[in-house]
Amino acid sequence: MRSIPYFILLFVVLLDNSCRRNKPVVVQRPPVRSAPATAPKPEPTKPVAVKPAPQRPIIPTPEPIPVDTLAFDEVTDLTPPPPKREFRAVWIATIDNLDWPSRKGLPVADQQRELVTMFDQHQQMGLNAVVVQIRSAADAFYAKSSEPWSEWLTGKQGLAPEPFYDPLEFMIEQAHQRGLEFHAWFNLDRATYSKTASIAPTNIVYRKPEWMLTYGGRKLFNLGIPAVRSYIAGVVANVVREYDVDGIHFDDYFYPYAEAGQTLADDGTYRMYNIGMTKGDWRRDNVNKLVAELRDSIRANKPWIKFGISPFGIWKNQTNDPEGSATNGGQSYYDIYADTRKWIRDGLIDYIVPQVYFSSAFSRAPYKTLVDWWTRTCTSSTCQLYIGHGAYRVGRGSERDPGWWRATEFPDQMRYNRLQRGVLGSVFFSARNLKTNPLAIRDSLQNNFYRHLALVPTMPWLDSIPPLPPHSIKAVMTADGVDLSWQKPDEAADGDEANTYLVYRFEGQRPRIRLNDPRCIVAKCIGGTTTHFLDRNADPAKKYVYAVTALDQLHNESREITVRVQ
Repeated sequence: MRSIPYFILLFVVLLDNSCRRNKPVVVQRPPVRSAPATAPKPEPTKPVAVKPAPQRPIIPTPEPIPVDTLAFDEVTDLTPPPPKREFRAVWIATIDNLDWPSRKGLPVADQQRELVTMFDQHQQMGLNAVVVQIRSAADAFYAKSSEPWSEWLTGKQGLAPEPFYDPLEFMIEQAHQRGLEFHAWFNLDRATYSKTASIAPTNIVYRKPEWMLTYGGRKLFNLGIPAVRSYIAGVVANVVREYDVDGIHFDDYFYPYAEAGQTLADDGTYRMYNIGMTKGDWRRDNVNKLVAELRDSIRANKPWIKFGISPFGIWKNQTNDPEGSATNGGQSYYDIYADTRKWIRDGLIDYIVPQVYFSSAFSRAPYKTLVDWWTRTCTSSTCQLYIGHGAYRVGRGSERDPGWWRATEFPDQMRYNRLQRGVLGSVFFSARNLKTNPLAIRDSLQNNFYRHLALVPTMPWLDSIPPLPPHSIKAVMTADGVDLSWQKPDEAADGDEANTYLVYRFEGQRPRIRLNDPRCIVAKCIGGTTTHFLDRNADPAKKYVYAVTALDQLHNESREITVRVQ
């Protein structure tokens, strides 16, 4: 019985030494990214197999800190760590000025100010990626394009910003300065948005009227024409070549959703290109061919760029196919001719974000039922599953879907996601709704789910080689805190350099080095030359071990180097 007080005392001491109290600090990167947007990728190209032997010798790191051998690891942390890798993104819609800019023709300085404010909020919220709509109706939010400037940017399609700037270059630079991946979001089906839309004389509808179908008051690309598919793939390839994007993204618009009294007049195209398929199968085959051509065009230009699609949440209902979900709603397979499951199985995309915009109380398509189906379906080793959340529905319940009235619905969805090993992240629609913060969802993310930093999940089929570790680490106790510095590593075997560093801090004389616990990260230093960090929160009366690792562009992490502060 006498040993019980000593065990309790040991437990309190160990709990006090936990690093969970450390608030992560983000160190701003230099204004210029280490690799310019148009620079060619060093050869050889990204391997997808076993990592080859490094071309340069690995610089030795200090001897590892000895690990305590006492059997108390199970009480070191009483709660499991949050995920260290999790895709956390938001859709930023530009069409009809939904999210940015706030109105047509907004002065350039105000456009930039709005965007910087938005990105600052996303960084503070704990996001690590943005998905920005840069082409919404055969138009462009970027300068290096054969398509006209968007009316939602300048007020008139084809009119350039004045004073001139390239919004896409600006957005990418601002995102990367904040450690946010930038995914360029395209709409592939629309050539015009409405009967009243501004249409420039250079718009494709005038140059290639034979490519167009009229439906629902819009001009749509006829995806059954091979030249149309090649044109869309070429638009994407141009952005991949010219800009330093991290990903290419498409939403759920392929063939149009049905509208009463409307008929999609593609019979002539069907007769010309059909090879014995039903019209439904032919349309699905057109979409499949387009997705494959998009994937191939991306890989041919920059094979490390990610390719993702966010389809409607239901593939098929079980009543139509035993392998479908136990739901009773619209089906992407039949309604918009998108065979989303095939894209996963055929390795055509790197990630998929089904739009599961339903609450758990929606009887026709309950949230958990759909997430379960996607988790069972997305088991490919070359496609990651993120869930698309309808943030715009939070606090807006209805008789059909009353769950959105509940303040617990959104956090319950986030908790449920984390219980599923196959769900690797979330994307929220849209930025405006996160800003307005209905039922405190932004607060829930910032203060709870996304309180601690998370890295974007790696994609080994695109890049499996980590960077070399930094070297020559030093730590000096100063009046302002612990001053850490290190040296940038050489290029890795695939030519990649470090472009970010993580700094971990562990308390105690001989702490466990827990690199899998993001609560121990005290800094993310963005930029390959940002090789210094001042830990102002260090307690001069405590002993610490610091570890520093390097990350490359696809978030592969190097081995750590460590230094002890007595």
